[in-house]
Amino acid sequence: MGTIHAMQFHKLAWAAIGAAGLLFVVAADKPKPQPDLGVNASLHGLRVLPDDNPWNKDISKEPVDPNSATLIASIGKDKPLHPDFGTTWKGNPNGIPYVIVDNKQPMVKVDFTDYPADSDPGPYPIPANAPVEGGLKSDGDRHVLVLNRDTMKLYEMWRAFPSDDGKPFKAACGAVWDLKTGATRQAGWTSADAAGLPIFPGLVRYDEVVEQKEIRHALRFTIVHSRRGYVPPATHFASKSNDAKLPPMGMRVRLKADVDISKYPASTQVILKCMKTYGMIVADNGGDWFVSGSPDEKWDEDELLALGKIHGRDFEVVKMGQIVTK
Repeated sequence: MGTIHAMQFHKLAWAAIGAAGLLFVVAADKPKPQPDLGVNASLHGLRVLPDDNPWNKDISKEPVDPNSATLIASIGKDKPLHPDFGTTWKGNPNGIPYVIVDNKQPMVKVDFTDYPADSDPGPYPIPANAPVEGGLKSDGDRHVLVLNRDTMKLYEMWRAFPSDDGKPFKAACGAVWDLKTGATRQAGWTSADAAGLPIFPGLVRYDEVVEQKEIRHALRFTIVHSRRGYVPPATHFASKSNDAKLPPMGMRVRLKADVDISKYPASTQVILKCMKTYGMIVADNGGDWFVSGSPDEKWDEDELLALGKIHGRDFEVVKMGQIVTK
């Protein structure tokens, strides 16, 4: 080969750098994934809150709370992790469903019956086929979750009752979340969740576990007995007990780093890895160690039930800040 003149070398080098820079710009400007429309539709890997939002924070290296052992014991060291979602349960989809809409969805008036002062006023973009948690005849929480993919606003209701006679939709309370900013509720306010948190960002979803094979956010879970207190990002408590041995709303736990998950089924490993990296947040009163997720007929129930091999003793509490008790 002949020698390359110094000037030619510099030209070639700058050309290579320019090409690399162009590739960088193209990659940086790559459009975000577009969620599908419909009930329990795929988000195709879209992260619904900013990367620096608490739900999306990697807490795997955070210090352990000094009261971790006591708090874990209050929930139950020997109690198993329970997937509160799956395919069907008693003839209805098992879990907290959601529906994705766009700006074409008509808005619906909503009357709030129990917590009107804490509720964000309507109208809400609720489609006629919006699924109700537990089914239309349910006497449970009856959550209704609607995500507008065009505005990235999330509309959530608790104890929601649709009307087919032209009267307003009714719900015990409701909250509207701007997922682009991730702003929290006003201090002391509840939401469709007892902790004043959004529900959708904390669900285990089929599209993440099976399609993306990765969950990049914390999960939502419930406990039977909570304390009269909360820590951010929660804004509300749902207990009369001042017992400091009980967890406050918003408390975060993580699966211990030394828990071996290598022999679990593939889908189970995705969920457990998430629990090590992003953890789980106490969001409501319910069953102990009940992990929330969305229903899907394609879930492998055996793989989900494998979560029950994990117990309370396998978790630790991430260090908390000041607990709000008033």
